[in-house]
Amino acid sequence: MFSWVNKEQGGRNKEGEMYQTVTEGLQTLYTKKLLPLEETYLFHDFHSPALEPADFQSKPMVLLVGQYSTGKTTFIRYLLEQDFPGMRIGPEPTTDGFIAVMYGENEGVIPGNALVVDPKKPFRKLNAFGNSFLNRFICSQMPNEVLQSISIIDTPGILSGEKQRISRGYDFAEVLRWFGERVDRIILLFDAHKLDISDEFSEAIKAFKGQDDKIRVVLNKADQVDTQQLMRVYGALMWSLGKVINTPEVVRVYLGSFWAKPLQNSENRRLFEAESQDLFRDIQSLPRNAALRKLNDLIKRARLAKVHAYIVSHLKKEMPSLFGREKKKEELIMRLPEIYTILQREHHISPGDFPNVTKMQDMLQHYDFNKFPSLKMKLIESVDKMLATKIAVLMTMIREEESKAPPAMVSGGAFEGSQDGPFGHGYGEGISAGADAEDWIVSREKHRYDELFYMLMPVNGKITGVNAKKEMMNSRLPNNVLGKIWKLADCDHDGMLDDEEFALAQHLIKIKLEGYELPTELPDHLVPPSHRKNPTADALYNHSED
Repeated sequence: MFSWVNKEQGGRNKEGEMYQTVTEGLQTLYTKKLLPLEETYLFHDFHSPALEPADFQSKPMVLLVGQYSTGKTTFIRYLLEQDFPGMRIGPEPTTDGFIAVMYGENEGVIPGNALVVDPKKPFRKLNAFGNSFLNRFICSQMPNEVLQSISIIDTPGILSGEKQRISRGYDFAEVLRWFGERVDRIILLFDAHKLDISDEFSEAIKAFKGQDDKIRVVLNKADQVDTQQLMRVYGALMWSLGKVINTPEVVRVYLGSFWAKPLQNSENRRLFEAESQDLFRDIQSLPRNAALRKLNDLIKRARLAKVHAYIVSHLKKEMPSLFGREKKKEELIMRLPEIYTILQREHHISPGDFPNVTKMQDMLQHYDFNKFPSLKMKLIESVDKMLATKIAVLMTMIREEESKAPPAMVSGGAFEGSQDGPFGHGYGEGISAGADAEDWIVSREKHRYDELFYMLMPVNGKITGVNAKKEMMNSRLPNNVLGKIWKLADCDHDGMLDDEEFALAQHLIKIKLEGYELPTELPDHLVPPSHRKNPTADALYNHSED
């Protein structure tokens, strides 16, 4: 079925493995290659619980995080275009727990304790956070078209101050880190009037370290400020984020007002529409990139598991067999940054692959180093082989699966409302202007373009490229753009322009100067009437000229 499968062995490779799908391949590689390494070196105690079949088979998930009253729940309501069970919206902190909004044939709510024993749901390992968390965790199920492609996780609104963190009863940042490792997209929501990042919000963002590629930022309620204030708000937000998200790249920020109510300031309407369409496209692409994301997360996990094995086995090797164990343990914990450097040189490991040294030092205090296992090279080599050869096989399978049956994009809800029809983004603007008009839209300005045309001294009703270039250069557009406009306007490809072709060129220049993109091929409604094959179009154009 696939090129890497040896048909002589009954459709199996050399190790007797056969993967029908990428999901099955990921699950098999994890169970047979990576899981033994994790279990041997206590990876699940130090870093992340073991993955289960539901983690590989679940739909893409979107995690919403933000301070209270930034519109997280309203954002979900906006995407689904209907209320969901357990939803509460208000200016005060209303969502006091985690809500997993998922697809279900019957509308209803599943409490947390029942949710973590369901093998079909990817939440079983959340059991480790105890009843304090599970009492504040529910699954809201409903038959909604959007939820057939993705699941959405709503989180409690974050307040400022120490009091809230103590009263939660569970480690909020650790729960977010658990979700961050498993979701496909993390959306941080900010209110145009609430740009301060509290201590707990800062900790929450830092919990997503290593998941930077999943993070998107939404500046919600942006219609409540005017253009000048919006520029200041955007600058202040970027400054605040720069202190918390320690990456050289600028995080992507989407501006908008994500609720179904009239805009308070409509002067930036076009900007908000363009931004919302960009965000929608990003969310719609999640099913298509889900397998690739899971593959990427498995690679990151494998690299961390390898480094953890080197650290643990090194600590075991350094321990004395009889006397002075406690003193040596304290010394090794203190020297952990130095040990990182030694292992980095010895095994050629990138510094970015090592876990946080402070957190590792704290956790090592509770373990007996003598009980740690020694380095077992067979386990390491098995993971190295998986990374070197098996992953490449799955990459090929992903491309083959996409070519045979591309995953459906997210549809329904807000994703349907603005795609087609006169309220679609860009409808009747730029290159699509005049698409549903009876006359040729260029003819409305043709009398002005004709004055320029005849000033260029046409011969036999046409001007040469040299003469056209002089006039087109006045637009100050780059040569590559003008060259594209020339190719689009020269309908008969004779290297010259008649009056209609020249008018079309001027119209395309105007479209580009207004900030719209040019098409790769000229749309039918912009083809000059005299160059059309349909005689009816000529009759309509001549009628409008008369």
